[in-house]
Amino acid sequence: MANLTPTQDAKMNPIANMEGLQAAIVNGEAKRVKQLLANQVLDELQKSYLIELAELNDKPQIVKLLQDAPAKP
Repeated sequence: MANLTPTQDAKMNPIANMEGLQAAIVNGEAKRVKQLLANQVLDELQKSYLIELAELNDKPQIVKLLQDAPAKP
């Protein structure tokens, strides 16, 4: 399999992207969260869930990244 960028992989497998985002949030990997969010538009439910996950794990930097991410209305 070819090596894919996080953005390419996210477009090909949105479930894996969501799992990756959740893991990166819990682990406090802000750089990885930013990579996984690149060129992604979350729906409002996904976005609110991920923000809540970051808040519960006391990750204010990641909360800010998620709040700034674009979302579908």
